[in-house]
Amino acid sequence: MRLFPTMAVAAMTLIASNYNVALAADKPTLTVYTYDAIAADWGPAPLIEQAFEKSCQCDLVFVVADSSIGTLRKVQLEGEDTAADVVMGLDTNIAEAARETGLFAEHNADTSALTLPTGEWTDTTFLPFDYSYFAFVYNKELTPEVPASFEELAALPEDFKIIIQDPRSSTPGLGLVLWLQTAYGERAESLWEELAPHVLTVTKGWSDAYGLFLKEEAQMVLSYTTSPAYHRIAEEDQRFDWAAFDEGHYLQIEVAAMLKSSKQPELAQSFLQFLLSDTVQDIIPTTNWTYPATQTAKGLPEGFGDTSPAKTLLMSGVEVEKNRSEWIDTWQEKLSR
Repeated sequence: MRLFPTMAVAAMTLIASNYNVALAADKPTLTVYTYDAIAADWGPAPLIEQAFEKSCQCDLVFVVADSSIGTLRKVQLEGEDTAADVVMGLDTNIAEAARETGLFAEHNADTSALTLPTGEWTDTTFLPFDYSYFAFVYNKELTPEVPASFEELAALPEDFKIIIQDPRSSTPGLGLVLWLQTAYGERAESLWEELAPHVLTVTKGWSDAYGLFLKEEAQMVLSYTTSPAYHRIAEEDQRFDWAAFDEGHYLQIEVAAMLKSSKQPELAQSFLQFLLSDTVQDIIPTTNWTYPATQTAKGLPEGFGDTSPAKTLLMSGVEVEKNRSEWIDTWQEKLSR
């Protein structure tokens, strides 16, 4: 049959469209559950997706929850019927709770390139991809008197305010509870009472808390030692810094893991190994604003600065899971008085 030019173009377009649909249908889909900041336009997920899809011949899809704790809860609710192949963005403080679900498989990744402050990594289920330290961030122009410990913070006038996150819904909030517990032990309970008058508000997650801080609602916000690097590099703003505490700073290591129920187990394992590649590790510092889990040839970007505290605090995941509910109950009781 002879076609007129417009008909020929339409026919060619239809054929090309059907061909592309067929190709897309042939591609396997890898579904990664993660939290909102990772999947944001400015986060690492878009660049990771672009880089991984170049080699995997697959469709990488990120499904977003409002927090890493929310991500874990979603997987727990879905159980073996979860659509997730991989969960990305849990941390070592909730990894034991994740392990106890029995839903996660061994990663089988080569971890020899890891350069974590904790030394050799031995966990065969959860794979680190970045880390940072919890800290209170402040604006140097607005906060001339900076406390050097939790006790100094508690002793300041009551109009010195901080913004923190809820440990039931936020890993930084949980990290703060563990930070005090690790540094002060039994003294942590009374210290929460002393700190309570300084708490302006408790937010559900990190983003809300940091947003209020940037609106100058409080003098300090619970965040990370690496947070000021964002302002220095992305905004060329030197006003922000983190308060170094004498008792040390609690370490957060973020991890990823694959599901036993994954319909793409080989692809999931490939993705986990890809997270430790130079490609991804070089993406991490200026998108997630944390330390990469490996030392790449490129290294940290200029302006990242020295964001390592003199003393590192960390509790085992088993100890966290054993005591987490009790410590959170204490936190809630002392702050509600």
